[in-house]
Amino acid sequence: MKNNKPNRREFLQAGISGLTALSLMNTTQASESNFVEPHAELLETTIFDLQAKMKSGELTAKKLVEMYSARIKEVDPKVNSVLEINPDALAIAEKLDKERKKGKIRSQLHGIPVLIKDNIDTADKMKTTAGSLALMDAPTPKEDAFLVKQLREAGAVILGKTNLSEWANFRSTKSISGWSGRGGQTNNPYVLDKNPCGSSAGTGAAISANLAAVGVGTETNGSIICPSVRNGLVGIKPTLGLVSRSGVIPIAHTQDTAGPMARTVTDAAILLGVLVGADKNDPITADSKKGLKDYTKFLDANGLKGARIGVACSMVDGVVRSSFDTTRPLGKLTEPYLQLLKDAGATLIDVTLPITNLGDNQTIVLQYEFKTDLNKYLAKRKSQYKTLADLIKFNDANKDKELPKFGQEIFIASQERGELTDKTYTDALQLIKSTMQNGINSAIEKNNLDAIVSPTGGTWGMSAIAGYPHITIPAGFIDGIPAGLAFFGKAFTEPTLIKFAYAFEQKTKKREAPKYLPTLG
Repeated sequence: MKNNKPNRREFLQAGISGLTALSLMNTTQASESNFVEPHAELLETTIFDLQAKMKSGELTAKKLVEMYSARIKEVDPKVNSVLEINPDALAIAEKLDKERKKGKIRSQLHGIPVLIKDNIDTADKMKTTAGSLALMDAPTPKEDAFLVKQLREAGAVILGKTNLSEWANFRSTKSISGWSGRGGQTNNPYVLDKNPCGSSAGTGAAISANLAAVGVGTETNGSIICPSVRNGLVGIKPTLGLVSRSGVIPIAHTQDTAGPMARTVTDAAILLGVLVGADKNDPITADSKKGLKDYTKFLDANGLKGARIGVACSMVDGVVRSSFDTTRPLGKLTEPYLQLLKDAGATLIDVTLPITNLGDNQTIVLQYEFKTDLNKYLAKRKSQYKTLADLIKFNDANKDKELPKFGQEIFIASQERGELTDKTYTDALQLIKSTMQNGINSAIEKNNLDAIVSPTGGTWGMSAIAGYPHITIPAGFIDGIPAGLAFFGKAFTEPTLIKFAYAFEQKTKKREAPKYLPTLG
């Protein structure tokens, strides 16, 4: 089989050849001593900033595509986060510019470049592979993922696809976050030889490096929240059912969701509102009616006043310990924020959560659902590789390209699972769901809480299993790598979480752009 990885660089070159933005750039010839940040005006720019400039005529959607594409060409060889740029992006942007001239503005995302993870279907000239070489030659999906339709209808420009931990980090027990056979290793833009976390590593690194305005990631257990915190972003893992799963390469339908990854709470809230919607092909999204199309109304700098917030604690060896344990670096960094929350008007109550060992039950659920859900997806794609068993054989036949760093133990274990009617599966599912949902619900209801707060860390697993929302906000750095603070709560409490996150963000403003260091990597 032909090795496709070198084509990534060829693609990036071809994808931005002829763009007028390149005529503005001489940095490729500049020495490192006088290096100038490419398109520095894009650094930390927000959706509101870009809309204001397009409204005034200072910028156009086409110009933005050119600028971000040029920045990808210059910056991303070090970060390795973008797999491909959409060859239709300029044409899409031009159409949107014409609409703007006629007075038609579809939404706050009109003309805004967005990057999406390479496990989200696009019925265009880009590939959808989950990072695997097995799907490089698969037929183009017949239609966009529902969330992509939402983005296009809102006027967003799908700028390109980002790298990920292959198969969303569900192939091996020894996998490396941010590595895929298709894209290689994505690097953390703050410290290039550090882990960007997975599986939405490419989206996290790209948005942090200011390679697009906002991005979309997906999560089964931590794959939006972890790369968001490690890359200094705001990440929202929505309630299960708020965002459609159709057209997203699956792991497990009882936990999978897509969600926003952005540099500010405002941008994440804008993107979330676009992603929400009821999809006839994903019945669970009937509950999305409990969601909203505009979350920006909850952006209140005084939003913590009067709040009742639980401080996440757990029982360890019979002793209740706060998640803000000052004997650990993360707790030491974030513990002072508890006083900040109090000063902002919040009442804090310690709550003990079921951060417990579920044994093999979560693994059992994910493996059963992965085999069933992936086989259904592959059948629709009409790929040469139609089942999980086929993918296992493909990887074995292409070990030098697909298995050079780690194996496929999870694939093999999942293939051995049976049907979703098996008692082993149904018992495990009932146990993990009831444990986490009841644990969060009881803590909140018993103490009349609005949400729970913790350093961004182990609690994301609780929210993921429960199917409940979780949001992380930048909270500083530990050894040069970003850390975060998280708010989470019961199902469909995104408005409350966004309100608290925004108030915290406005009082701290700990997001810092990574510095592009051409001498590293």
